[in-house]
Amino acid sequence: MRGYFAIGAEGISKPMNLGSLMRSAHAFGASFFFTIEAACDVWEVKQADTSDAGKHLPLYTYASVAELALPRGCALVGVELTEDAVELPAFYHPQAAAYVLGRERGSLSPALQARCDHLVKIPTKFCVNVGTAGAIVMYDRLISQGRFPRRALNPRAAPQPLAGHVQGAQKVRRKKA
Repeated sequence: MRGYFAIGAEGISKPMNLGSLMRSAHAFGASFFFTIEAACDVWEVKQADTSDAGKHLPLYTYASVAELALPRGCALVGVELTEDAVELPAFYHPQAAAYVLGRERGSLSPALQARCDHLVKIPTKFCVNVGTAGAIVMYDRLISQGRFPRRALNPRAAPQPLAGHVQGAQKVRRKKA
C-alpha cells in the first residue's frame, strides 16, 4: 500500500462513537487518529475500542481548528453531506490524506470546511452514524487503491485474479554537461 491516511472527528461527544471510529481506523491501517474540540473524554473509549487502538496508533487531540497540524503534503478531506461535496465513489483519494468527520448531531464547522482541501459526501439520503461513516470512507479508500481484482459480473463466477506487477525497463539518468 502506498501513502498513508489518518482519520479524525471534530466535536465528537459520545465515547462509544469515538471508540468505534478508532477501532475501525486501527483495523483499516490508519497511521494516526485525531480529534478537534472533542466534547468527551477521549480516554473513555475502551468499551467500544476492543482492539485497544490507542496502543497501536498515535492519538492527537486539538483544542481548536487553528491548532490542527498535519504532516507536510497531507491533504485534509472533510466528510460532509453538502451540495458541493464530491460523492465518495467518484472521489480520487490523495496518497497522503487526513479524513475528518463532524459531530454526531451537526456538521463540520465552517472554519474546518474552509480549511479542507476536499469535501466528500457519502451518497445517502441522510447522515449516518459517525463511526459508520468513517468505516465507509476507509473501506472506499482501500478498494480504490487497486489492490483487489475486479468483481465478477456473475455472482456465481470466481473473481478474476489480480494481474501481476510488471517491472519496467531500467532508466539511466545522467546529468547534462
